[in-house]
Amino acid sequence: MAVARPRVWVSQPLFDDIVDQLAAHCDVDAVATVTEHAPADVAAALRDADGALVTLNESIGAAELATAPRLRAIANVGVGYNNLDIDALDARGIIATNTPEVLTETTADLGFALLMAAARRITESERWLREGQWKQWSFSTMLGADIHGSTLGILGMGRIGQAIARRGHHGFGMKVLYHNRSRLPETVERQVGARHVGFDELLAQADHLVLVLPYSAASHHIIDAAALAKMKPTATLVNIARGGLVDELALADALANGRLAAAGLDVYEGEPAVRAELLALRNVVLTPHIGSASLATRRAMVQLAADNLVAALGFGPNAGNPPTPVTAKKTTIATAGITGAGKTAAGKR
Repeated sequence: MAVARPRVWVSQPLFDDIVDQLAAHCDVDAVATVTEHAPADVAAALRDADGALVTLNESIGAAELATAPRLRAIANVGVGYNNLDIDALDARGIIATNTPEVLTETTADLGFALLMAAARRITESERWLREGQWKQWSFSTMLGADIHGSTLGILGMGRIGQAIARRGHHGFGMKVLYHNRSRLPETVERQVGARHVGFDELLAQADHLVLVLPYSAASHHIIDAAALAKMKPTATLVNIARGGLVDELALADALANGRLAAAGLDVYEGEPAVRAELLALRNVVLTPHIGSASLATRRAMVQLAADNLVAALGFGPNAGNPPTPVTAKKTTIATAGITGAGKTAAGKR
C-alpha cells in the first residue's frame, strides 16, 4: 500500500528550481505571486499541510496552529524568526528551522554600506545635487564624519557582528568596541580586533554604532531616548537587525534636533510602513530590508530552508536532523515510513 506523500505550503514565490526539489518528496502548494497573507489565510494554508516553507512576512502562532493537526515542520527563510511562536511550536512538537551563516557576509556588507553612506552623507548629497542646488564647489559642502581611525561600536556580537568588526578593524583601522550578553573568547576578540565594554560605555564611546542583536521582549526599544542621549551628537547609528530595537520616534527627534548626526536603517518596527518622521529627514539613509539581498545569498538561504524542510519531514541525507533547527525540544518525525529525531539548538544571529 502506497504511503501518502506529505503536503507542503510555500508562502511566497522564491526560486522555482529550488522549490521544485521539494516535489521529489512532497506535494507542493507554492504561492505564485508576492502575497500579504492575513492570519486567517495562513491558518487555512496550514490546515492540511505537513510542512511549510515561509518568510518573515508570515506570522505563525497558536491561532494558526490550532487548525493544523498534521503540521510537523516549518522552515523559515531568514536568520531571525520572531515571526514564529517557538513556545507554541514546541508545545505541538513542531520543528522550526532558520537560515543562519549563509547570509553573514552579505548582510555585513550592507551594514557597512549604510554606515559609510550615513556618515559621509552620500544619499543626502545625491539628493541635493539632483535638486540642482550645487551651484559652486565649497570647502564646507556636505561635511561628514570619517570612518577610518574612528571608534566602531557593535551591539550584538554574533556572526554578523563579528563580520562587521573584521571590516572595521582590518579594513579601516577602526577601534572596535562591542557589547554582548556574553563576552567572546579572547582568541575571537583578537581575530576581529574588538574589546568588550558595558552598554553605557559603548553608547558613549562609539562614533558609529551598529545594531546586530536579535529582537526579543528584553531588547525592545533598547535604543530609546535615554540611550540616544548617551551617544555623541556627532555619532552615526545603523540598524540591520530588527526595527523593534529602536524607538523610532525618539530617533527621529534626535536626528531632527542635532542630538545625533546621522542614521542608516534597513529595518523598521512597522515594516513595510516607514514612519513619516523618518521619511522627512535628510540625515537618515533608508533601505527596504535588503541586508541579505544579493542573488547568490538569497538562493543559498532558500536552498538551506528547503534542505531543512526535507530533512525535518524525514527525507534526504539528513533525514530527521535538519541542519539548522531553532526549536528547543527534540521531535520524533514519522513521515513516509522514515522515523528520526530533530536536533535541538538555540537560535543565534
